[in-house]
Amino acid sequence: MSINQLKALSGEEKKFFDANGYLLVRGVLNKEEIEDIKDHFTKLHAKGEIPGCFKAATPEEAGGDILKQYPRMMHPHKVDEKAKNYMLHSEVMNVLHDIFEEEALAAQSMFYFKPPGARGQALHQDNFFLKVEPGTCVAAWMAIDDADEENGGLVIVPETNDAELQCAKPSGRKDIFAYAMEVEVPEGAQPMPVNMKAGDVLFFNGNLIHGSYPNESKDRFRRALIGHYCGSSTLKIGNHYRPLYMADGTVVDRELNQDAGPCGGEFIEMGAH
Repeated sequence: MSINQLKALSGEEKKFFDANGYLLVRGVLNKEEIEDIKDHFTKLHAKGEIPGCFKAATPEEAGGDILKQYPRMMHPHKVDEKAKNYMLHSEVMNVLHDIFEEEALAAQSMFYFKPPGARGQALHQDNFFLKVEPGTCVAAWMAIDDADEENGGLVIVPETNDAELQCAKPSGRKDIFAYAMEVEVPEGAQPMPVNMKAGDVLFFNGNLIHGSYPNESKDRFRRALIGHYCGSSTLKIGNHYRPLYMADGTVVDRELNQDAGPCGGEFIEMGAH
Protein backbone atom coordinates (compact mmCIF):
# COMPACT_ATOMS: atom_id res chain seq x y z
CA MET A 1 0.00 0.00 0.00
CA SER A 2 1.43 3.39 -0.97
CA ILE A 3 1.50 6.28 1.48
CA ASN A 4 -1.15 8.03 -0.65
CA GLN A 5 -3.60 5.18 0.05
CA LEU A 6 -3.34 5.40 3.83
CA LYS A 7 -6.52 6.66 5.50
CA ALA A 8 -5.29 7.35 9.03
CA LEU A 9 -1.64 6.45 9.58
CA SER A 10 1.55 8.09 8.44
CA GLY A 11 4.07 6.04 6.50
CA GLU A 12 6.29 5.92 9.60
CA GLU A 13 3.47 4.68 11.81
CA LYS A 14 2.67 1.93 9.32
CA LYS A 15 6.32 0.85 9.22
CA PHE A 16 6.45 0.84 13.02
CA PHE A 17 3.41 -1.43 13.30
CA ASP A 18 4.73 -3.83 10.68
CA ALA A 19 8.11 -4.07 12.40
CA ASN A 20 7.03 -4.17 16.05
CA GLY A 21 3.55 -5.66 15.93
CA TYR A 22 1.81 -2.83 17.77
CA LEU A 23 1.01 0.86 17.53
CA LEU A 24 -0.32 3.22 20.22
CA VAL A 25 -2.57 5.91 18.75
CA ARG A 26 -3.33 8.71 21.18
CA GLY A 27 -6.69 10.39 21.67
CA VAL A 28 -8.83 8.36 19.28
CA LEU A 29 -11.86 8.62 21.58
CA ASN A 30 -12.84 12.10 22.75
CA LYS A 31 -13.97 13.02 26.27
CA GLU A 32 -17.67 12.85 25.38
CA GLU A 33 -17.26 9.36 23.90
CA ILE A 34 -15.30 8.17 26.94
CA GLU A 35 -17.98 9.37 29.36
CA ASP A 36 -20.72 7.93 27.15
CA ILE A 37 -19.04 4.51 27.15
CA LYS A 38 -18.52 4.56 30.92
CA ASP A 39 -22.12 5.52 31.57
CA HIS A 40 -23.60 3.09 29.05
CA PHE A 41 -21.69 0.01 30.18
CA THR A 42 -22.31 0.84 33.84
CA LYS A 43 -26.03 0.79 33.07
CA LEU A 44 -25.67 -2.53 31.22
CA HIS A 45 -23.83 -4.00 34.23
CA ALA A 46 -26.61 -2.81 36.54
CA LYS A 47 -28.97 -5.22 34.76
CA GLY A 48 -27.03 -8.05 36.37
CA GLU A 49 -27.25 -10.33 33.36
CA ILE A 50 -27.65 -10.24 29.60
CA PRO A 51 -27.91 -13.81 28.26
CA GLY A 52 -25.00 -14.64 26.00
CA CYS A 53 -23.11 -11.52 27.08
CA PHE A 54 -22.47 -11.56 30.84
CA LYS A 55 -23.82 -12.58 34.24
CA ALA A 56 -22.65 -10.74 37.34
CA ALA A 57 -22.44 -12.57 40.66
CA THR A 58 -23.57 -11.05 43.93
CA PRO A 59 -20.83 -10.37 46.50
CA GLU A 60 -21.97 -13.50 48.36
CA GLU A 61 -21.87 -15.63 45.21
CA ALA A 62 -18.49 -14.20 44.16
CA GLY A 63 -16.69 -15.57 47.21
CA GLY A 64 -14.16 -12.75 47.22
CA ASP A 65 -13.44 -12.86 43.47
CA ILE A 66 -14.15 -9.33 42.29
CA LEU A 67 -14.02 -10.40 38.64
CA LYS A 68 -17.13 -12.50 39.21
CA GLN A 69 -18.95 -9.36 40.32
CA TYR A 70 -17.59 -7.48 37.32
CA PRO A 71 -17.23 -10.11 34.58
CA ARG A 72 -16.21 -9.13 31.10
CA MET A 73 -19.01 -8.51 28.65
CA MET A 74 -18.57 -10.80 25.68
CA HIS A 75 -19.80 -9.75 22.24
CA PRO A 76 -21.89 -6.82 23.53
CA HIS A 77 -22.22 -5.68 19.91
CA LYS A 78 -24.58 -8.61 19.32
CA VAL A 79 -27.07 -7.38 21.92
CA ASP A 80 -26.49 -3.63 22.02
CA GLU A 81 -26.48 -1.14 19.13
CA LYS A 82 -24.25 1.40 20.87
CA ALA A 83 -21.62 -1.25 21.58
CA LYS A 84 -21.68 -2.20 17.89
CA ASN A 85 -21.28 1.41 16.84
CA TYR A 86 -18.20 1.85 19.04
CA MET A 87 -16.74 -1.44 17.75
CA LEU A 88 -17.10 0.09 14.27
CA HIS A 89 -15.77 3.52 15.30
CA SER A 90 -14.72 5.24 12.08
CA GLU A 91 -11.24 6.27 13.26
CA VAL A 92 -10.56 2.76 14.56
CA MET A 93 -11.70 1.21 11.28
CA ASN A 94 -9.55 3.63 9.26
CA VAL A 95 -6.42 2.69 11.21
CA LEU A 96 -7.27 -0.98 10.72
CA HIS A 97 -7.69 -0.41 6.99
CA ASP A 98 -4.11 0.86 6.88
CA ILE A 99 -2.80 -2.01 9.00
CA PHE A 100 -4.49 -4.73 6.93
CA GLU A 101 -3.92 -2.86 3.64
CA GLU A 102 -7.56 -3.60 2.84
CA GLU A 103 -10.98 -3.08 4.40
CA ALA A 104 -11.28 -4.40 7.96
CA LEU A 105 -14.00 -6.69 9.27
CA ALA A 106 -15.04 -6.68 12.94
CA ALA A 107 -15.13 -10.12 14.58
CA GLN A 108 -15.47 -9.55 18.31
CA SER A 109 -16.16 -6.98 21.00
CA MET A 110 -15.50 -7.20 24.73
CA PHE A 111 -15.84 -4.79 27.62
CA TYR A 112 -13.73 -5.08 30.78
CA PHE A 113 -14.31 -3.25 34.06
CA LYS A 114 -11.21 -4.59 35.84
CA PRO A 115 -11.95 -3.16 39.30
CA PRO A 116 -9.40 -2.79 42.11
CA GLY A 117 -8.25 -6.20 43.29
CA ALA A 118 -8.78 -7.91 39.92
CA ARG A 119 -6.18 -10.38 38.72
CA GLY A 120 -4.15 -9.81 35.58
CA GLN A 121 -4.28 -11.65 32.29
CA ALA A 122 -1.82 -14.39 31.41
CA LEU A 123 0.54 -13.85 28.49
CA HIS A 124 -1.14 -15.16 25.36
CA GLN A 125 -1.67 -14.62 21.62
CA ASP A 126 -5.12 -13.64 20.36
CA ASN A 127 -4.98 -15.47 17.05
CA PHE A 128 -4.60 -18.75 18.91
CA PHE A 129 -8.29 -18.34 19.68
CA LEU A 130 -9.62 -16.58 16.59
CA LYS A 131 -7.53 -18.61 14.12
CA VAL A 132 -7.87 -16.14 11.29
CA GLU A 133 -6.55 -17.60 8.03
CA PRO A 134 -4.71 -16.48 6.02
CA GLY A 135 -2.76 -13.99 8.09
CA THR A 136 -3.85 -13.04 11.57
CA CYS A 137 -6.26 -10.86 13.51
CA VAL A 138 -5.59 -7.40 14.94
CA ALA A 139 -6.85 -6.08 18.28
CA ALA A 140 -7.96 -2.52 18.97
CA TRP A 141 -7.65 -2.02 22.75
CA MET A 142 -9.54 1.18 23.65
CA ALA A 143 -8.63 2.65 27.04
CA ILE A 144 -11.70 4.01 28.84
CA ASP A 145 -9.68 4.85 31.94
CA ASP A 146 -6.02 5.71 32.26
CA ALA A 147 -4.20 2.37 32.34
CA ASP A 148 -0.80 1.78 33.91
CA GLU A 149 1.18 -0.75 35.92
CA GLU A 150 -0.69 0.04 39.16
CA ASN A 151 -4.25 -0.48 37.94
CA GLY A 152 -3.73 -3.40 35.59
CA GLY A 153 -2.49 -1.94 32.33
CA LEU A 154 -1.28 -3.94 29.37
CA VAL A 155 2.07 -5.59 28.95
CA ILE A 156 3.31 -6.57 25.49
CA VAL A 157 6.34 -8.33 24.06
CA PRO A 158 7.42 -6.22 21.07
CA GLU A 159 8.49 -7.88 17.83
CA THR A 160 6.72 -11.16 18.61
CA ASN A 161 4.23 -10.47 15.82
CA ASP A 162 6.05 -13.07 13.73
CA ALA A 163 6.17 -15.63 16.56
CA GLU A 164 4.54 -19.00 16.05
CA LEU A 165 1.28 -19.55 17.89
CA GLN A 166 1.87 -21.38 21.16
CA CYS A 167 -0.26 -23.60 23.33
CA ALA A 168 -0.22 -22.06 26.83
CA LYS A 169 1.37 -23.96 29.70
CA PRO A 170 0.80 -23.84 33.49
CA SER A 171 2.74 -20.98 35.07
CA GLY A 172 2.05 -21.50 38.78
CA ARG A 173 1.14 -17.82 39.16
CA LYS A 174 -1.82 -16.83 41.32
CA ASP A 175 -2.04 -13.19 40.23
CA ILE A 176 -3.34 -13.95 36.75
CA PHE A 177 -6.60 -15.13 35.31
CA ALA A 178 -7.22 -17.78 32.64
CA TYR A 179 -6.21 -20.91 34.52
CA ALA A 180 -2.70 -19.57 35.25
CA MET A 181 -1.72 -20.69 31.75
CA GLU A 182 0.86 -18.66 29.86
CA VAL A 183 2.83 -18.79 26.65
CA GLU A 184 6.62 -18.57 26.80
CA VAL A 185 8.47 -15.38 25.97
CA PRO A 186 11.05 -16.06 23.25
CA GLU A 187 14.71 -15.89 24.24
CA GLY A 188 16.03 -12.36 24.03
CA ALA A 189 12.54 -10.78 24.05
CA GLN A 190 11.32 -8.69 26.96
CA PRO A 191 7.81 -7.82 28.19
CA MET A 192 7.10 -4.09 28.20
CA PRO A 193 4.33 -2.12 29.93
CA VAL A 194 2.13 0.14 27.81
CA ASN A 195 0.82 3.10 29.78
CA MET A 196 -2.26 4.66 28.21
CA LYS A 197 -4.54 7.62 28.77
CA ALA A 198 -8.31 7.33 28.46
CA GLY A 199 -9.17 7.62 24.78
CA ASP A 200 -5.94 6.07 23.52
CA VAL A 201 -6.13 2.93 21.39
CA LEU A 202 -3.45 0.25 21.19
CA PHE A 203 -3.53 -1.75 17.97
CA PHE A 204 -1.63 -5.03 18.00
CA ASN A 205 -1.05 -8.06 15.83
CA GLY A 206 -2.85 -11.28 16.72
CA ASN A 207 0.42 -13.19 17.15
CA LEU A 208 1.92 -10.58 19.49
CA ILE A 209 2.45 -11.95 23.01
CA HIS A 210 0.66 -9.79 25.56
CA GLY A 211 -1.20 -9.82 28.86
CA SER A 212 -1.90 -7.45 31.74
CA TYR A 213 -0.94 -6.66 35.30
CA PRO A 214 -3.27 -7.22 38.28
CA ASN A 215 -5.13 -4.13 39.44
CA GLU A 216 -3.33 -3.28 42.67
CA SER A 217 -4.81 0.19 43.03
CA LYS A 218 -7.16 1.05 45.89
CA ASP A 219 -9.90 2.80 43.96
CA ARG A 220 -9.14 2.88 40.22
CA PHE A 221 -11.08 0.86 37.68
CA ARG A 222 -9.29 0.05 34.43
CA ARG A 223 -12.12 -0.13 31.96
CA ALA A 224 -11.44 -1.05 28.35
CA LEU A 225 -13.46 -1.70 25.22
CA ILE A 226 -11.70 -4.20 22.96
CA GLY A 227 -12.39 -5.25 19.41
CA HIS A 228 -10.80 -7.95 17.30
CA TYR A 229 -10.70 -7.59 13.54
CA CYS A 230 -9.53 -9.32 10.39
CA GLY A 231 -8.96 -8.24 6.81
CA SER A 232 -11.62 -8.57 4.11
CA SER A 233 -9.52 -11.26 2.38
CA THR A 234 -9.90 -13.57 5.39
CA LEU A 235 -11.11 -17.03 4.39
CA LYS A 236 -11.48 -18.77 7.77
CA ILE A 237 -12.15 -17.81 11.38
CA GLY A 238 -13.27 -19.55 14.58
CA ASN A 239 -16.98 -20.05 15.23
CA HIS A 240 -17.09 -17.79 18.30
CA TYR A 241 -16.18 -14.82 16.08
CA ARG A 242 -18.84 -15.12 13.41
CA PRO A 243 -20.57 -13.36 11.78
CA LEU A 244 -18.30 -10.50 10.79
CA TYR A 245 -19.21 -6.84 10.27
CA MET A 246 -18.11 -4.37 7.63
CA ALA A 247 -17.46 -0.75 8.62
CA ASP A 248 -21.03 0.21 7.67
CA GLY A 249 -22.49 -2.58 9.78
CA THR A 250 -23.22 -4.96 6.91
CA VAL A 251 -23.06 -8.57 8.13
CA VAL A 252 -20.79 -10.98 6.24
CA ASP A 253 -19.48 -14.44 6.98
CA ARG A 254 -16.44 -16.59 6.37
CA GLU A 255 -15.70 -20.31 6.52
CA LEU A 256 -15.53 -21.91 9.96
CA ASN A 257 -12.01 -22.71 11.12
CA GLN A 258 -12.26 -25.98 13.04
CA ASP A 259 -8.84 -25.43 14.65
CA ALA A 260 -9.94 -22.37 16.64
CA GLY A 261 -9.51 -22.52 20.42
CA PRO A 262 -6.63 -23.69 22.62
CA CYS A 263 -4.63 -26.48 21.03
CA GLY A 264 -7.38 -27.01 18.50
CA GLY A 265 -9.71 -28.23 21.24
CA GLU A 266 -12.17 -26.90 23.77
CA PHE A 267 -12.66 -23.14 23.87
CA ILE A 268 -11.33 -21.74 27.16
CA GLU A 269 -12.72 -18.45 28.38
CA MET A 270 -9.82 -16.06 28.73
CA GLY A 271 -9.83 -13.51 31.53
CA ALA A 272 -9.34 -9.78 31.67
CA HIS A 273 -6.72 -8.19 29.42
